[in-house]
Amino acid sequence: MILQAFLIAMVVLWLFPLFWAVYASLRPYGDTVVHGYLSWPANGLSFINYQNVWTQGEIPYYYLNTLVIVVPGVILTLLLASMVAFCCTQFSWRFNLIVLMLFTAGNLLPPQVIIVPLYWIYLHTPIPMLGSIDIGTKFSFAIFSDNNLLYDQYIGIILIHVVFQTGFATFVLSNYMKTITKEITESALVDGANVLRIWWSVVLPLCRPALAAMATLLFTFMYNDFFWALILLSHGDKRPITTALNNLQGEFLINNNLIAAGALLACLPPIIVYILLQKHFVAGLTLGSTKG
Repeated sequence: MILQAFLIAMVVLWLFPLFWAVYASLRPYGDTVVHGYLSWPANGLSFINYQNVWTQGEIPYYYLNTLVIVVPGVILTLLLASMVAFCCTQFSWRFNLIVLMLFTAGNLLPPQVIIVPLYWIYLHTPIPMLGSIDIGTKFSFAIFSDNNLLYDQYIGIILIHVVFQTGFATFVLSNYMKTITKEITESALVDGANVLRIWWSVVLPLCRPALAAMATLLFTFMYNDFFWALILLSHGDKRPITTALNNLQGEFLINNNLIAAGALLACLPPIIVYILLQKHFVAGLTLGSTKG
């Protein structure tokens, strides 16, 4: 009985901020100013905050910014992590355990510890300018760089995500690949297939559930990032949607109802991705748990 009461209390405590954000997002800000937050709106609830944040806050534009960063980041991370996991689990060589430990140990380093030297590196790393891809009248995606630096570029945020997420992805994928018998790789080598062909055509298809699970997690991690984009992007027009919510704050006024609506719109893509990949996500968590 005590345990059930505790669990119910924890559920209520966890869900209360979410319900409060939904309530605030549906309430006109003028009514909140007059009557305060702890009151029922005199004119009822409406979707005016969602309409305003969608148009005035340019939410679709920041969705596109986020996809430009997250999708390449997830793909590159999965490719690199699967390569390292494949080499460390399907082949026996002297430093495979050390390499796997080094990639995994990278997750133990707090990113805030290296932000000062990393910031300096980004300001002094030259990147070539190879033009841009223009979409519409406002969105322009620079190919590598538009200022000859790594700082304030999409590619800079993509790389930092790949660096910090590859270790975790390598750890998970290596545990899953250990369940794949090495005889499959050895048979492919005997048949004349090279290492890259075995990795791409033999091992990766067998790891599809684990890759789907990792893609879901990586998408969530990169999508929810606030720190790196805030530090390494100086222009608000290039920031992903989570960091771009800062743009909804005025110098003398903060409309918390509008920010609540923007935050709820920002959380929709990860929920949609999870729903679409839920079957693979659960399979990826369970299939690699036992051998045999």
